[in-house]
Amino acid sequence: MLELSDDKRTHVMKALSCLAKYLGVYEDFRKAVRDYGLKWSGRSSDERIIDRLTKVVNPDEVFEWIRKVKLANPDFEDFLDLMAITGLRLKEAVKCYNLIINLARQGRLQEYYNENNECVEHFRFKELFIRRTKKAFISFIPESLVQKISKNKPLTINIPVERVKRQGLPRKFSDIREAHATFMTKYLRPSEIDFLHGRVSSSIFMRNYFNPALISDLKERVFKAIKEIEAKINFYSNL
Repeated sequence: MLELSDDKRTHVMKALSCLAKYLGVYEDFRKAVRDYGLKWSGRSSDERIIDRLTKVVNPDEVFEWIRKVKLANPDFEDFLDLMAITGLRLKEAVKCYNLIINLARQGRLQEYYNENNECVEHFRFKELFIRRTKKAFISFIPESLVQKISKNKPLTINIPVERVKRQGLPRKFSDIREAHATFMTKYLRPSEIDFLHGRVSSSIFMRNYFNPALISDLKERVFKAIKEIEAKINFYSNL
């Protein structure tokens, strides 16, 4: 479903919604949509704004959930750290995680990870990250985490979601992005959060990213936030 285009996904979701209602499992269908971070396309901008304003996500609750999942699944630790500090959508995070691994194996990691800015440059792989309605341009990531990820095995979207489901833990992957945005208001302006979450045009992104003074200042504040997030999602720091 996540691999489909926005238009095709909308048609499939509408069909599944009707089927779920007919079978009497509509609430299960709605929960699956939330768990996998699926979005209905075709809604107005006003509706999307209202959704963002009315959806309340407590970052500390989400960070606590991340700690529990990491404790139960040490092999997901690096992946969840990546999601927590970048705010990438689940699908984007899987692509980022796997791209780091695959490029590192080929000795080409420098094509994606900019050591000077300490960020992965999604825009260099636009076929993966620059979609019509959803975009990711860059994500600041400590080099230490990138190196850890590079030694791991690739994963698919279903692996962490289904594992957590089998363990009886709530599935809050789609809440991580909202928690990240809420937490980052402590360090960044709304326009800067939109910049990192890909909610700007390509021209605005390019104009700002290639301004060394702006990026240096942004990087400094983002890494202060990353340090605090890492402390909150590391269960050792809470023993």
